[in-house]
Amino acid sequence: MRDGQGNVAGLLLAAGGGRRLGGRPKALLEHRGRPLVEHAVGVLRAAGCERVHVVLGAAAQEVRERARLEGCVLVENPGWADGMGSSLRAGLDSLAGTGARGALVSLVDQPGIGPEAVRRVLAGFAGEDSLVSAAYGGVRGHPVLFGAGHWAGIAATATGDRGARAYLKEHREAIRLVECGDVARPYDIDTEADLAHLQ
Repeated sequence: MRDGQGNVAGLLLAAGGGRRLGGRPKALLEHRGRPLVEHAVGVLRAAGCERVHVVLGAAAQEVRERARLEGCVLVENPGWADGMGSSLRAGLDSLAGTGARGALVSLVDQPGIGPEAVRRVLAGFAGEDSLVSAAYGGVRGHPVLFGAGHWAGIAATATGDRGARAYLKEHREAIRLVECGDVARPYDIDTEADLAHLQ
């Protein structure tokens, strides 16, 4: 791991209620015999994120009981139903004062993105001004790395389901895109049909 990358925390957004999945919380969907949230934490750890914060929302207590999340900081977002923006804010808030200089943000419902893609984005960290994003065929996707210098601006604009989209659009010239299309597939588990991606 390059110098400084150890100061980047993994931030997993896992609060979604799976509205289009009949209200099944995404964190608890089964993948390879374990809850999806557990798989996603494993990807971050395998990529080199020693510190992992997990934002929980829907069925948070059940997630705590069923998923093995030892060593993670679990952050409950009571406003999870307001959308991803509130979970991103809660996650960034939880990193304040921890010494983290960057946050590598991943989504629980993208199991096609494995450690290699996360490692590539992590390798782009160059300090608190860093903005690094995975790209697929040149199109920005996840995971995304936010240097700490951007956290306040992101938190101020993260509303509804938009997450950091508005902030990233405003700062697109500063984003370093890292192509990951050869090692990852950025599909989301959003609908019943998407469940076919789970193993």
